[in-house]
Amino acid sequence: MINSINVALIGNPNTGKTSLFNRLTGLNQKVGNYPGITVEKKEGYCSLDRMNKAQILDLPGTYSINTSSIDESIVLELLMNKNNRDYPDVAIIITDIENLKRNLLLFTQVKDLNLPTILAINMSDRMVRKGIEIDIKLLEKEFDTKVVLISTRNNTGIDDLKKSLINYRTLSKSTCINLKNIDLKYFKNLQKLFPNESLYKLWIVITQDINFGEINRNKINSSSDLSIHSDKIIKELQHKETIKRYQIINDILKKAYSIDINKATDLRSRLDRVLIHNFWGFIIFFTVLILIFQSIYNWSSYPMDSIDSAFAYISESIKQNFPPGLFTNLLSEGIISGIGGIIIFIPQISFLFLFISILEETGYMSRVVFLMDRSLRKFGLSGKSIIPLISGTACAIPAVMATRNIENWKERLITILVTPFTTCSARLPVYLIIIALVIPDQKFFGFNLQGLTLMGMYLLGFLSALISSFILSKVLKLSYKSYFIVELPNYKVPLFSNVFITVIEKVKSFVFEAGKIILSISVILWGLASFGPGEKFKNANEIVKSNPMAKEWSSEILEYEIGSYKLEHSYIGIMGKAITPIISPLGYDWKIGIALITSFAAREVFVGTLATIYSVGQENELTIKEKMRNELKSNGDPMFDFPTGISLLLFYAFAMQCMSTLAVVRKETNSWKWPLFQLVSMTIIAYFVSLISYQMLS
Repeated sequence: MINSINVALIGNPNTGKTSLFNRLTGLNQKVGNYPGITVEKKEGYCSLDRMNKAQILDLPGTYSINTSSIDESIVLELLMNKNNRDYPDVAIIITDIENLKRNLLLFTQVKDLNLPTILAINMSDRMVRKGIEIDIKLLEKEFDTKVVLISTRNNTGIDDLKKSLINYRTLSKSTCINLKNIDLKYFKNLQKLFPNESLYKLWIVITQDINFGEINRNKINSSSDLSIHSDKIIKELQHKETIKRYQIINDILKKAYSIDINKATDLRSRLDRVLIHNFWGFIIFFTVLILIFQSIYNWSSYPMDSIDSAFAYISESIKQNFPPGLFTNLLSEGIISGIGGIIIFIPQISFLFLFISILEETGYMSRVVFLMDRSLRKFGLSGKSIIPLISGTACAIPAVMATRNIENWKERLITILVTPFTTCSARLPVYLIIIALVIPDQKFFGFNLQGLTLMGMYLLGFLSALISSFILSKVLKLSYKSYFIVELPNYKVPLFSNVFITVIEKVKSFVFEAGKIILSISVILWGLASFGPGEKFKNANEIVKSNPMAKEWSSEILEYEIGSYKLEHSYIGIMGKAITPIISPLGYDWKIGIALITSFAAREVFVGTLATIYSVGQENELTIKEKMRNELKSNGDPMFDFPTGISLLLFYAFAMQCMSTLAVVRKETNSWKWPLFQLVSMTIIAYFVSLISYQMLS
C-alpha cells in the first residue's frame, strides 16, 4: 500500500518556492482557487519512492504569519486548522541562501506551531560565487530540525529533500522561542487557562484574531487576568516577540553562517547600476520590448501560416469527401473554422509567454517594476500597481486579482479600473490579424513595421492606463500616500524547465478556457448564419438566379452570390444590419458588427467569428487572412483597408470586451457599480476614438 502525505511549501517571495514546486511535481499539477477566494491554489503530486507519494501544496508567498494580506491569511488559516483536508503532515520552509536571516523569521514561526518542519536552503549553487559558507550540522542542532541544501536550478539536493519527507515523523516538534521569556506573568496565566493547548497557537489567536478549534479571541479575553491587556500592549508584546526571534536567529547565524567578501565574484551591483538607471534603464527596457515584439512576428509567421493553411485544407477536404448536408456544413464551416481560429494563435501566444517567463526567471522583471515605480507615482498609482499592470499583458483576470496586495482601497480600485486598458493576450489575435491585413510587411530603420505597430498597441494600452489613473486619482481624491517595497532578487540564468511549464500552462489556459468560448460561439454563429426567417432566405437560390446578370456568372460566382444573399438575410445578418447605422461611421459593415457583438464575450472571438461568417457559402479553399483580405465594400474597395483597420485596432485597444474580467471585477469590488462603469465608459471611449480615427484617415 502506497503511503500518501500532505506537504506544504512555505516561503518568502523570490526564494524559489515555485521552482521547487515544479521540480517536485513537473507537469503533474493543477491550478484552481481557494474556496470562496480568488487566490490561486497550486497543488501537484510527487513520487518519493515506491511506497511513498506526496501531495504538494504551493502556498502563497508570505513574509510572516503575522498577517497583513489575504495571501498570508490563507497560509495561517491552513496551518491552524487540522480539520482542513490540505492540512500538512510536514512543512518545507524554502529560504534564499543570501537572505537567510530574514527568511528564518517565518521558519521559526511555522516550527513553533508544533508542525514537523524541514528547512530547505535554496540557491546553494551561488555559495562559492558569493563567498558564503554554512555549517549545516550546527544549523540542524540549533534549530532542532532537518536542514537540506538545494538548488532548484541545478536540481541538487532534491533527492535528499525527498528522503527527509519520507522520514518526516522523526522530525522534532520543539519550539524555537519560549514566550514566557517575553512576559512571564501574561503567558503563564494564558497557559493556566488552556493547559492542554499550544501556547504559541493561543498567542496567534490573540494577535491575529483567528479561531483555533473551539477557542477564539473573545473566549481568551473573557478571563480577568488577560483582558486588562489593551491592543497597544499586545502589539508591544508582539514587537518583543519579533525582536526575540531575530536575536535567536542572529546568535545561530553568527556561528553557522559566514560571508567572505574577498572570495565573492558578484556582478549584481554593477548590473543594477545600469538596468535601474534613471535614463539607461528605460532605454534598455524599451529595447527589450522592441526585440520581443520583433521576435514574435519573425519567429511565429511560419508556423502560423502553416496552421492557417492546414485548417483551410481540412475544411475544404471535409466538404469534398463528406456527403453534402447540414452535418458536413456544421463540421467544415462551424467547428473546423472555430478550432482554426484558436490554434492559429498558439505560436504568438507561446512566444509572448516565453519571453515574459524568461524575464521573470532572470530577475530582470523585478528591476522593471522598481524602475517604473518612480514614474507611476506621478499618475496617482501605488507602486504595487505595477504588478497588476504588467501581469495584465498576459490576462486581465489574474491581474485584477493581484490588486489584493494594495492596502489602500482607493488605490486598489483605481488599479482595478485601469488594468483592462493594458494589452492582454486576448487582444493579441485581433491585433495580429488586422496588422497583417493593413500594415505593410516592410522594414523601418531595420525593424519590421508590423512588429513596431504591435509594440505601439501595447504602449498605447499602457499609456491609456496611466492617463485614466491620473484622472481617477483626481476624481476619487486619494486621502493618503502608500509606499512600495519591492525585493530585487539576484540575477540568474533562466531555469528552462520553469519556463517550459509556464508556457505550457498559459497556452493550455488559452486553448481550453478561451477556446471553449470561441468554439461554442463559432457553432452558434454558424447556426445563426445558416438559417433565417422569411421567404428571402428560403428562396435565396431562385431570387439570385432571377437577377438578369446571373446568366453571365460562372458557377463559382453564382454560388458565392447565393451564399452572400443567404448570409445577409439569415438571423445573424438581421442582427448585424440592426446595428449598422451605429457602426457604419466607424467604417464597419454588418458582418464586422456581428463580430463586435460576439467579441463582448471575449475579445479573441472576433477573429473566429469572421472566420465562421466568411466560411458560410464558400466552396473554395481560403485561409482566414485571405477570406478577410478578399472581403469587399459595396463600392468594390477592400473592406479591411487602412482607415478601417486602424479604427478596429483602436476600438479593441479601448473597449471592455471580456465578460470574465467583468465578473472578476464584480467579485473583487463586491458591487456591479464598478464593472458596469468600466463597460460603459470604455465602450464610449473606444467608439469615439475609432470614429475620429476613421473619419480623419478616410
